[in-house]
Amino acid sequence: MKYLGIDYGTKKVGFAFSDDEGKVAFPDEVIPNTGDLIKQTQQKIQERKVDEVVVGKSQTLQQKDNPVMKEIKIFVKNLKSKTDASIHFEPEFYTTVQARRTRSNTTHLDASAAALILQSFLDRRGKEK
Repeated sequence: MKYLGIDYGTKKVGFAFSDDEGKVAFPDEVIPNTGDLIKQTQQKIQERKVDEVVVGKSQTLQQKDNPVMKEIKIFVKNLKSKTDASIHFEPEFYTTVQARRTRSNTTHLDASAAALILQSFLDRRGKEK
């Protein structure tokens, strides 16, 4: 099963993909958040034959939505109308901070954060099986 992880930001969006077995997440790329984000995401889903999408859920430590969550929910709603892939939310506490600690090059920081979000989901799902 193939997964796509997304770290949604108002300016940039990071993407990560799992291996074919859905066990390990790998950073892919960062793209600007422009008007064709849904189309680009849909293309990635089709090209990589993605079964499920995992989007970072941006909340405070008190589990209240951060301001960007409103945009994330709109993005997910629009994406659901364009794909048959299942879409899940995964908490993204401090993923960008974690990614910054492990990368000296910050160009692909959001892709690394997407990989951390996706890996968290995969690890949790693996434990549930």
